[in-house]
Amino acid sequence: MSLSKAITYNRHNWKDSSCPILCPSCLGENPNVRMIKERYDKNCKICTRPFTCFRWCPGMQMRFKKTEICQACARMKNVCQTCVLDLVYGLPTQVRDVAIMNANKSAARAAKNKTLIKLSRMAPYYTQNRSRICSFWLRGRCRRAEGCPYRHEKPHDPDEVLYSQNIRDRYYGNNDLVAEKMLHRVGLMPKLDVPLDKTISTLYVGNLSEQISEAELLNVFYPYGEIRSVTLVPRQSYAFVHSSSSSRAAVGDI
Repeated sequence: MSLSKAITYNRHNWKDSSCPILCPSCLGENPNVRMIKERYDKNCKICTRPFTCFRWCPGMQMRFKKTEICQACARMKNVCQTCVLDLVYGLPTQVRDVAIMNANKSAARAAKNKTLIKLSRMAPYYTQNRSRICSFWLRGRCRRAEGCPYRHEKPHDPDEVLYSQNIRDRYYGNNDLVAEKMLHRVGLMPKLDVPLDKTISTLYVGNLSEQISEAELLNVFYPYGEIRSVTLVPRQSYAFVHSSSSSRAAVGDI
């Protein structure tokens, strides 16, 4: 049945696409995943415009997922269309924006941001695709046994807020409970104070693996400034990183 004029009003602004913008975690570990494509099936939860919705199952014993926002909104914030997390670091937009602003660095140099590096999730997190916990089972009333599509287990974190997270709050970074929890954890992390003596240009690095090499240490510390040399003591599992005289301040930024 054809759409009426009232429904097709301003249709030139509707968003159509042939492939969704997804993070590896939402896409799943199956490289041959099948998707159901429905043109203009849902309204974007940010701009409310109709867009092409994709629906798929990330893997065995996983729940079906679908795109929640249109591609225009996803590109504007560089986020996944489903989980609305940053595509590069896998973090909420509020955490990403606060970390960049605190470092007084542009987005192009965000790769050197210490907070983003510590909190970023580089490996896919497929656990988030699991089915929800059965609320009837928690009350002892589920009678479907193994045929229940939901998980029969107690929640590990009773204060879990991901399930009730508002998409708009996560997108704009307003009152994002998950982001506030992560930022609070950042405040509790130990910090390395900048030495008062400006002539100090050597950094002690401990608790290293015996298999680590000088080249690997150089690759880790090179983004923070020019490195003059690295003294590695593998038997004692520590090393000394010597910065050049022109970048002594970088020792306090690591």
